Amino acid sequence: MNEIAIKRAETRDVNLWRVNLVGFWTIVRKESRRVVRIWIQTIIPPAITMTLYFIIFGSLVGSRIGSMDNVPYMTFIAPGLIMMAVITNSFANVVSSFFSSKLMLHLEEMLVAPIAHTTIVLGFVVGGVVRGLLVAALVVVVAMFFTDLQVAHPLITFTTILLTAVVFSIAGLFNAIFAKTFDDITIIPTFVLTPLTYLGGVFFSIQLLPPFWQGVAQLNPILYMVNAFRYGMLGSADISIGFAYLIMFAAAAGLFGAVLFMLKRGIGVRA
Repeated sequence: MNEIAIKRAETRDVNLWRVNLVGFWTIVRKESRRVVRIWIQTIIPPAITMTLYFIIFGSLVGSRIGSMDNVPYMTFIAPGLIMMAVITNSFANVVSSFFSSKLMLHLEEMLVAPIAHTTIVLGFVVGGVVRGLLVAALVVVVAMFFTDLQVAHPLITFTTILLTAVVFSIAGLFNAIFAKTFDDITIIPTFVLTPLTYLGGVFFSIQLLPPFWQGVAQLNPILYMVNAFRYGMLGSADISIGFAYLIMFAAAAGLFGAVLFMLKRGIGVRA
């Protein structure tokens, strides 16, 4: 009898593993297809926006500034603009998709299905990462028309952009859980993400700031992501790369744990 019970338990575990694997792949495929299907809304606009940044800030303003951190200003801002695109698009993809699932009651079907909450979270996060990386690749192509980009540290470059996409995909999920209307999913991008991104060293080195404001700037987590990515591409940064990785891993782990906790408790999901 014990052997039969053990075999049944093992079979059940294998079946649950398969169900979660299928559930994960289904969510990822759905999210990825959504990004590609409406590419005119999800991929092209960020490329146009970044092109305008390169023209206005890089060519027009940059010609007057000259260089920053011993590189042409156009080259200096390129990593920051790529990260800006990753941050905004990873966040936007997940917050809009997850909130739509809540609104149309698709989420309830997933929650009652025999798949783990971790599977649901990972599926949406991977979808956000896919959009973030696709947009980043397109912005890199755009940047090549304006400046000669070279990657000094490929591993740091890739891991930084991947971790950043993960962090803001989870942040988008966090926002979507609390959102009750479509207006709620625009508050964080407008009043939090945009100011933090502009003040995160995208267009300037914090070494230009007075000591007090340098200390204030170092409270901005986006500063560490932008500078870690800039170090990966250009080989220079204003901050410690090790500490930047610590910030990114801590943010990802903290947000992931918070989102799982809220889903398990039904916070923002159940009426």
